[in-house]
Amino acid sequence: MEPRNHTAVSEFLLLGLTDDPALQPLIFSLFLSMYLVTILGNLLIILAVSSDPHLHTPMYFFLSNLSLTDICISTTTIPKTLVNIQTHTQSISYSGCLSQVCFVLIFGGLESCLLAVMAYDRYVAICHPLRYPTIMNPCLCVLLVLLCLLVTTMNALLHTLTVLRLSFCTDLGIPHFFCELVQLIKLACSDTLINNLLIYSVTSLFAGIPLSGIIFSYTQIVSSVLKMPSMDGRYKAFSTCGSHLLVVSLFYGTAFGVYMSSAVTDSSIKNVVASMMYMVVPQMLNPFIYSLRNREMKGALRHLISGRPSLGLCHLLWV
Repeated sequence: MEPRNHTAVSEFLLLGLTDDPALQPLIFSLFLSMYLVTILGNLLIILAVSSDPHLHTPMYFFLSNLSLTDICISTTTIPKTLVNIQTHTQSISYSGCLSQVCFVLIFGGLESCLLAVMAYDRYVAICHPLRYPTIMNPCLCVLLVLLCLLVTTMNALLHTLTVLRLSFCTDLGIPHFFCELVQLIKLACSDTLINNLLIYSVTSLFAGIPLSGIIFSYTQIVSSVLKMPSMDGRYKAFSTCGSHLLVVSLFYGTAFGVYMSSAVTDSSIKNVVASMMYMVVPQMLNPFIYSLRNREMKGALRHLISGRPSLGLCHLLWV
């Protein structure tokens, strides 16, 4: 195939969803319902945390940021999918594709970092309870979130800028429902060694460090909890970590499933399903996991839905 310079590329094709006209309404309804549930569920979490003074703590501050990240990552991919289904097209502009790649990397990495920060918060709360208010002060919590955002943004921009130097062939079909970095690089006709090195080195680094932090935090938590003489104390300590552990398992479990699917099989359908499990399902289920397993969150949601006066978003940073 004759290479084509990347400046001449006007659009890519998203081939991940079926072309069968009979299935289009079903797929549209599925994505729309999942998107609405994701937005509504995570928005309720944010509003509940902001309106209830009992939830103005580091744990719920990080949770509200996680919910905001879930809204952003879903909005990056699903609306374009819905538009393509509704207009019976598969195209996405060159700039739109690169923007989607960049934002998926930013918010996906930010979610991983926030889960690690939340694990550290639980570690300090359980292993150093007397020093918890001093260590997890508002300034540190805000700085941790900003640091996570800065690091993931730099990582995403690094990957996106290296894609800009690539030239592409005449085959511009991406076998996904969104612009996925690895699949986009596979379409290039120019040398992709630098891009592949970045994917396997930098991405592994950014994924490995948060996961290692989570594992270390929970190793220390389990060790401290097992030393508690009271069974009630053990149960209470583990219950405060249960929701977070479920979210971590869901996030990294689906991420591992995407990796295994792409490594083991070349089936585009299986890859799309795996990517959907990673990019859509965890963001939709996170609010349910935290609201159903957390008594304080359920109480705040009941007060919010019943119309109790809100204290405003300005109280999101606790006093």
